[in-house]
Amino acid sequence: MPRTVTPASADSPATALGPTALVLGALAAVGVWPTLTLGLLPEMLIAGGLAVTFGLTGLHYAHRGVGRTWPSVAGVVLGAVGLLYPFVVFFLPLPF
Repeated sequence: MPRTVTPASADSPATALGPTALVLGALAAVGVWPTLTLGLLPEMLIAGGLAVTFGLTGLHYAHRGVGRTWPSVAGVVLGAVGLLYPFVVFFLPLPF
């Protein structure tokens, strides 16, 4: 029997968490552009929250040897920017 039937760490679905977080984080961060903020507000909140969640889970698995670290970190950062930007813009008191 030339192939083994036991799964390798690269066969895990956890390897997709980092790239998924990166794509969702990029989608959330697009709304930071001032002319797109109001139009993409729901997408920013949903995709940003999912990017942070998937990215942190991807980091957990990357430290255990499954998947890569850099897409997870980039997804968490972009997702956090997209998630927090509406709250900073709309709820931060103006200094006037």
